[in-house]
Amino acid sequence: MAGPLTSGKVKSKPSLRKKKIAIVVAEWNSEITEALYTGARESLLSHGIPERHIIRRNVPGTFELTLGALWMAEKKSIDAVICLGCVIQGETPHFDYICQGVTVGLTEVTVKTQKPVIFGVLTTLNQEQALDRAGGKWGNKGEEAALTAIKMLDFEH
Repeated sequence: MAGPLTSGKVKSKPSLRKKKIAIVVAEWNSEITEALYTGARESLLSHGIPERHIIRRNVPGTFELTLGALWMAEKKSIDAVICLGCVIQGETPHFDYICQGVTVGLTEVTVKTQKPVIFGVLTTLNQEQALDRAGGKWGNKGEEAALTAIKMLDFEH
């Protein structure tokens, strides 16, 4: 099923070939995050980002995406950062704290660095919902995160 970003075409522009994009991937829930990474990487490649300009870094979990994103966004050579993670609700409020923390943290990194830092974090009630959004019946949110990065890199400011 196409979402708001996949329903329209994103034009590949020659200037994209010069952009370097970091993808920071949480290792926790790796079955999901690896599928998100694959979707993001393939989308970037199909829009003209050379493979050598896609820099992957892993962090232990979704909470650590914030610091990983900051470290990558602070590099002059990086034009945008895509953060991929998955938090599945459990029986404790841990889910709420992690989701809130990473949301606020990534927003702060974006504002501080003035670079696109894309929130590609699934926050689902169960494993099935996560799989549905990592290449299943609801598409691949990693692909959507890559398209968001491309659109933000093209944003005139």
